[in-house]
Amino acid sequence: MLKRLVSIFVQGLVTILPLAVTILILVWLGAAAEHTFSMVFKRILPDQWYVTGMGVVCGVIFVFVIGLLVNVWGVPQLIRLGEQIISRIPLVKTIYGAVHDLLGFFSKSSGLGGGKVVMVSIGNTGMKVIGLLTRDRFDDLPAGLGSDDCVAVYIPFSYQIGGLTLFVPRDRVEPLDMRIQDAMRFIVTAGAKRTDDA
Repeated sequence: MLKRLVSIFVQGLVTILPLAVTILILVWLGAAAEHTFSMVFKRILPDQWYVTGMGVVCGVIFVFVIGLLVNVWGVPQLIRLGEQIISRIPLVKTIYGAVHDLLGFFSKSSGLGGGKVVMVSIGNTGMKVIGLLTRDRFDDLPAGLGSDDCVAVYIPFSYQIGGLTLFVPRDRVEPLDMRIQDAMRFIVTAGAKRTDDA
């Protein structure tokens, strides 16, 4: 009986946890935007004109405008200048670079490795592992890091943050017709079948 109750509780937890985490992240982002932009509104508008939620709306508009500006002449150069400044600050450059590369990888507009899902053969064992092609050229990297006959593949770990970047011979890599989002969901859940897929 106790085992059955625990099983039901775990099923409920697995069902609600992804939704709860998603909602918490969205609420946190919304609260951060509201707090930041509300301070601006309260300084320039009379108190009776301010309505709760204006900060969130302003945050969404701000991000949209930034998205438009990155395609305007001169702005990409300013962004690169800012990145050059950031790259000289020891700890900041590491955090910024990691976040920038990760988001750039999942962006459809990024050319980073083409954003392809691949299957990598492990020797002659018959075993294969799923990964993400991150790089197929190494001419902009130091000599000895990569070669013409290999590619870089990121192998994420299941159920945890982290992974390995492997330099794999090209003939060991097989492209998969799969979206990155679907591949990541498959990997981080260790390929477990969802109950609604049954």
